[in-house]
Amino acid sequence: MSSSSSTVEPAATKPLNSRGRVIFASLIGTTIEFYDFYIYATASVLVFPALFFPNSSPATALLQSFAVFGVAFVARPLGSIVFGHFGDRIGRKGTLVASLLTMGIATFLIGVLPTAQVPGWTILAPAILVLLRFLQGLALGGEWSGAALLATENAPKGKRAIYGTFPQLGAPIGFILANLLFVVLNATLSPEAFMDWGWRVPFIASAVLVIVGLYVRLKLIESHSFQQVLDKGKVVKLPLAAVFTKQWRPLLLGTFIMFATYVLFYLMTSFTLTFGTAPANVETAAAAAEAAGRPFNPDAFVPGLGIERGDFLWMLIIGVVFFGIFTIVSGPLAEKFGRRRMLLAVTVGIALFGLTWVPLFGGGTVGAMALLILGFTLMGLTFGPMAAILPELFPANVRYTGSAVAYNLSSVIGAAPASFVAIALWQAADGSTFLVGLYLSAAAVLTFIALWLSRETRDHDYENNIA
Repeated sequence: MSSSSSTVEPAATKPLNSRGRVIFASLIGTTIEFYDFYIYATASVLVFPALFFPNSSPATALLQSFAVFGVAFVARPLGSIVFGHFGDRIGRKGTLVASLLTMGIATFLIGVLPTAQVPGWTILAPAILVLLRFLQGLALGGEWSGAALLATENAPKGKRAIYGTFPQLGAPIGFILANLLFVVLNATLSPEAFMDWGWRVPFIASAVLVIVGLYVRLKLIESHSFQQVLDKGKVVKLPLAAVFTKQWRPLLLGTFIMFATYVLFYLMTSFTLTFGTAPANVETAAAAAEAAGRPFNPDAFVPGLGIERGDFLWMLIIGVVFFGIFTIVSGPLAEKFGRRRMLLAVTVGIALFGLTWVPLFGGGTVGAMALLILGFTLMGLTFGPMAAILPELFPANVRYTGSAVAYNLSSVIGAAPASFVAIALWQAADGSTFLVGLYLSAAAVLTFIALWLSRETRDHDYENNIA
C-alpha cells in the first residue's frame, strides 16, 4: 500500500493484549470446544447406539450414531458463515464469546436429554439429539478461526506459527480431558450405572469450563489488525460475498490444505476406537450381543482387535500426548522452514503412513499402540501450522470469514464422512484395514497437490494486508 502508515512495521505497535492473556484465551476456548466435541464423539461409539437407537442391530445403530455425529459437520460451514460475518464486521471478541456460549449450552443440554428408552421419547430423543449436535457444529464452525486470529493477530513478528500452535493445543488437551473423564467413569462405575447416568457427567461438567472460558475472553481487547480495519473504514459489508468473488483461489487451496489433516484425525480417534474395541471373533461378539439383549447376525460380523474399552481409551490418551508434543514442535519448524515446505514433507509422511495400517494393526496391541503414536505424531505436525497458514491466506478484513469457511468446508469433505466411510471400507474388506489406510493415503495426495499449488505465507504482511 502506498500510504505512509502502511509502511510501519507491525512490531512497532505495542500489543493490546498481554502475551499470557492471548495464549490462555486462545487455548482455553479451543480446549472447551474440542472437549465438548470429543465427549460426543466418544459417546457416539460407546453409549449412543444403545441409548438413542435401541431398536436397531448393533452395526446399524453404530452407523446411525455416526450419522448424527456427522450432522455437526454440515452445520460447521454455516457456523463459519454466521460467526465469520460478525467476526469481520463487529470484531473477534464478541464473536468468540457467542460461539463459546452456543457450544456450552448445547453440550449441557445433551447431558440432561432423556434417551429413546424413556417412554414417549423414542422419536423425540434422537430428533433433539440431532438438533443439539447441529448447534455444537454451528459453534465450532466459528470458534476455531476466531481463536486462531486471536493468537496470530497478537503474535510478535516472526512468531505467528508459534503463537498459532496454542489454539491448536486445545485439540489434544480437550481430547485428553474428555477421555480421562470417560476412563475414570468406566473404572469407577458399573456398566449399568455408566449406561444409566454416568455418560451424562462429561456433558454436564462442561459448564464449569465454559464459565472459565467466558471470564477470560470477556477481558480481551480487539487486535491491532482488526482495529486498523475499523480505523481505515475497510470493514466489508458482506464478507462471505467478498471471499467467494475475490478470494476464491485461497479459499479453494485452504480447503484442501486442511483435507488430509481432518481425515487423519477422525480415523485416528473415532475409527480406531471402533475397530480396536470391536470383538475379535464371532463367539465374543455373540456373547456381547446376548448380554446386551440385542439380536446378533453372524453373517454381518466384522472382526476388530477385541481390546478392552478402558485399555484402548488409555492407548488413545497416550497417542494424543504425542499429538500435543508435536503440535508444539510444529510451530518453530514452520517458522524455520516455512509453512508450505514443512507441510509438504509431513503430507508425504501421512500418505506413507496409510500404507502401514495392515502390518501395524496385525501386531495386536503393541502394533496398535505403535500406529497410534505414529499417527498422532503426524497429526501434531500437520495440525499445528494450520492456525497460521489458513488465516495468512486472507486479508485482515475478510480473514475471519475466509479462514473459517476454508477450515469448515474441509470438515464437510474430510471429517464428516471419514468415520462412516472407514467403517464401510472395514466391513467391505471383511475386517481388514487395508482400504481404510488407502483412503487416508488418497486424502494426503489431494492435500499435497493443494500445497504444491500454493505459495509460502510466512513473510506476508499480516497486519497491513487489507483488501
